[in-house]
Amino acid sequence: MVTTSTGLGALERWRLVVRIMRLDLRAQLEYRTEFCLTVLVGAVWQTSVIVFATVLLTQFSGVGGWSSDQVLLIAGIQMFAHSVFVLFFGRIAHLPKLAQQGMLDVFLLRPLPVYRQVLLTGFPVNAIGDLSVAAALFGGGVVRSHIDWGPASAGYLAAAVVGGALTEAAVVTAVSSAALHYPAASQWTAWLQELIGTFGIYPLNILPRTVRYLFTYLLPLAFVAYLPATALLDRRPAPGIPAWLVTVSPLAGLALYAASRRLWKLSLNRYTGVNG
Repeated sequence: MVTTSTGLGALERWRLVVRIMRLDLRAQLEYRTEFCLTVLVGAVWQTSVIVFATVLLTQFSGVGGWSSDQVLLIAGIQMFAHSVFVLFFGRIAHLPKLAQQGMLDVFLLRPLPVYRQVLLTGFPVNAIGDLSVAAALFGGGVVRSHIDWGPASAGYLAAAVVGGALTEAAVVTAVSSAALHYPAASQWTAWLQELIGTFGIYPLNILPRTVRYLFTYLLPLAFVAYLPATALLDRRPAPGIPAWLVTVSPLAGLALYAASRRLWKLSLNRYTGVNG
């Protein structure tokens, strides 16, 4: 099946996107108790990272040659990037389920890109709680990192957060694209996100060489937080990772996301409907 042309200008499409998001948020606010509980779930979901940060700062001086404050910066960048991903791209993880329900066939007939419609299937209320906790940890990591912040370093940090969110979005988009044709592949999405969340808050030099290479060149976990923090703190990267890759690491997210969107388009062009 092939997507139809939109017939709408770019400005009109984005106005429609904003309107859809506003209406969905307003609809969810009609149920205030459920709304607040969902926000709370998003915050509680990150409790394990807060516990990790508390133990790190109170019980350990550092990890793998990194001080506790420096590791906190890695955790803060990773968690904040993840919360940005959940807010803007989290719904793409539901794509295989939408395909199984036949909703993707409906999206193909609407005057908006299918990918964008998937992202707009519902406002991620849990992301509000997720983002609030992440912002607190991120702010603590930035303050305690003892970096001489200027326009260049602050801009690099912002690019690192966006790049980290795009990296995670690229991974989820790639897996979801495969799941359009191989439904079992959708089981990998949660596992890969759990992997990024578990190991993405540590410096990679504490891991064995094989795992380090895996998390850099196959599953790009290193680009979410470790490599940007290495650049910001002016540290040497783990063996096997060139210095130039550290410097340009925020751009990797953009490149990976562009590649995943290309894969998505190819996969969608081969999509034959819920009944095959």
